[in-house]
Amino acid sequence: MITAALLAGLTAALLVGPGPELGSRVPGRPSQTGARPSGRRAAITVGSALAGLGVQLFVGGPAGTVLGVAAAIGCWRVLRAVEPAAVRRAREQTARDLPHLVGLLAAGLRSGAPPGAALGAACTALPGAAADAFAATRSRLQLGVDPALVWADLGQDPGVGPLGRALARAHQTGASVLVAVEALATALAEEERAGTEDRARAVGVRAALPLGLCLLPAFLLLGIVPLVAGLVSQLAWE
Repeated sequence: MITAALLAGLTAALLVGPGPELGSRVPGRPSQTGARPSGRRAAITVGSALAGLGVQLFVGGPAGTVLGVAAAIGCWRVLRAVEPAAVRRAREQTARDLPHLVGLLAAGLRSGAPPGAALGAACTALPGAAADAFAATRSRLQLGVDPALVWADLGQDPGVGPLGRALARAHQTGASVLVAVEALATALAEEERAGTEDRARAVGVRAALPLGLCLLPAFLLLGIVPLVAGLVSQLAWE
């Protein structure tokens, strides 16, 4: 009964609907407040309380109370650190889209468009998490904010920061923006290709263990066992 209540509480907290909270947010979007974060906080609190209650009832006595409080606090901290599924998906999609979006930006710059207009065209051509991350940047550029300040602020974004830092360096040093963006596009494409190859190799490694577990018993039963049985029977006859 206690274990069931404990597992139910932890499962409810872990499977709570996605919603950014506690500083985590979808890149480029303002932090969302309201039902989803509140629901997540409530689920984490309830799950942690049930975990502590389960430990206290299982152990009992003063020691159970102390361990229950410790378990509740530890569970609360662990669940708070879990990245919401929506944030994780947005981060992964941003990492996938950014090389292509930077490539489109470089193409726009080569056609003679200014960085702000080229960025807007690239985001329109490739909507998604990476494009959404540039929404505030595009609005600030349209309002006439100093581009050097805009790019410097964009460089602090965990998802699309590489583009902001590249453009900020170009503005500070007077280097060609097109050259900086093209170099970044090449670097991001190489990183994406290397990551794809690493993931493909990892699939083979992960598949080797279950495949070995399936083939090894068959090899023993069909190859080794008959051979050993034949040798034993031969020695018995002798």
